[in-house]
Formats: sequence, C-alpha cells, structure tokens
Amino acid sequence: MSSLITDDEISHETELVWLEDVSEFDYVRQRLDRLPTRRGKPPYHGAVRVVGYALLGPQAKPSRASGTFRRRVFWLQPHDRPLDPDGLYATGAPAEAVDPSTLAPGSRGRKTERSEGGPLSSVKLPG
Repeated sequence: MSSLITDDEISHETELVWLEDVSEFDYVRQRLDRLPTRRGKPPYHGAVRVVGYALLGPQAKPSRASGTFRRRVFWLQPHDRPLDPDGLYATGAPAEAVDPSTLAPGSRGRKTERSEGGPLSSVKLPG
C-alpha cells in the first residue's frame, strides 16, 4: 500500500518508466516488489496491467538474503476506474492508489480529489 512505502525505500530511484500514457488515468496502484535487477520491465502475468515501474541507480543495494531489489511497480486491475469507469471503483479508490501526476522518482505520490473520483486536474506528469 502506498501509505506503507517510506521515503528511504524509494530513495535510490532514478527514473519512472511509463509503458502507457497515464496522463488520463486518475489513479494508478503502486507497490514495492522484489525484482532481480535494478532496471528493466518487471515480469507480470494474469489480469494485472503494468503501466509503469521505477529504475534504480547503481547505489541501490540488493537484499542480502534474496539478492533482489525492491522497486516500485505501477499497475491496474481490470475493475479499476481508469479501465472500467462504472465498475467497483466508480467512486473512491483502492488504498494503494495515487494520482500519477503526483509521482516522481523518490516521491511516494499522493491521493488527490482526482484520484478519489473527482474531476481530472490540469497537473502535468513529471518528466
């Protein structure tokens, strides 16, 4: 969940890669995943639609136990409002959802009126 991501966990991010134009999405979900590399598209299967991910700089250290890196992944479920406006989240948003216009490398992002089902803001995506 977004609220559980701390600044120090994402401090080694150097770039956010968007696989889709998320400027029209009022929210994306985010989570920290254990991935084998600092860079590259994370492998995902099934109904999850990955829309972006973070790249880490060379100073990011792997876990001693697993050798993996904790990286943010941005994703949507088929029933999320950006994909199904009249579905389960016609109003409100999942706990891990944030407005993509508030995201930047090393910044957790936040919920906004837009991400909770209000009007799209005129805020531009970083980068």
